[in-house]
Amino acid sequence: MSDFLNQLYSLEGKTAVVIGGTGELCGAMAIGLAQAGAEVVLVGRSEEKAKEKIALIESLGGKAYFVTAEATKRESLENLLAAAVAQSGKIDILVNGAGVNSPTPFLEISDDELMNILNVNLAGVMRACQVFGDYFLKNNIEGSIINLGSISGLNPLSRVFSYSASKAAVHNLSRNLAREWAEQNIRVNTLVPGFFPAEQNRKVLNESRVAQILGHTPANRFGESQELVGSTVFLASNKASSFVTGTEVIVDGGFQSMTI
Repeated sequence: MSDFLNQLYSLEGKTAVVIGGTGELCGAMAIGLAQAGAEVVLVGRSEEKAKEKIALIESLGGKAYFVTAEATKRESLENLLAAAVAQSGKIDILVNGAGVNSPTPFLEISDDELMNILNVNLAGVMRACQVFGDYFLKNNIEGSIINLGSISGLNPLSRVFSYSASKAAVHNLSRNLAREWAEQNIRVNTLVPGFFPAEQNRKVLNESRVAQILGHTPANRFGESQELVGSTVFLASNKASSFVTGTEVIVDGGFQSMTI
């Protein structure tokens, strides 16, 4: 059984670029990809945060390195791709996890705030998909693109209007790209976290908000970052999920299933 599972989920010989990999959720996903055998490129702004995760990955026998990049700048993403290919030889997996959030009341959302959230959460994903998708196509690589969505991109969620709209667009974009590239064996899926104590969520959480969330979550708790790892490795593996594209894998403790 172990040999079968190793063959099914092994990412040996693969390289995964994890944009947002210096953060809490994508950092856990990156560590999981490394434990499955992939060489991981941690992408973000903070080299200090990356060092901690690289040290952990290496202590577990994995390989990882850091490349700084801005998801809001196409040239930066192109430089990221070039640097990763130069060091690793080939890229197979892209995780798009950079994101920003805001609790600004709807009528007070400024144009600048709206455009910043859309630029990072939506346009940044589009740019990365263009840059890496073009690379996959030109090199005949059976790539896996995992875009981070949100439970608020599936259902209305109060207090995070711009964030929810941007994530809903990411869900739609992912399905469109899955349809576009399926015949070229490039898979595009959306990993949909429910409520996790990620850095970008803490600013919108208070005692009453937490009570509302837990009251709507059958598991009656927040998710832990490592609970995204199994779904990440599944979606990344061309053997385990070879016929899975254009789908949304929801990891939410039952939040999506709750009514009354």
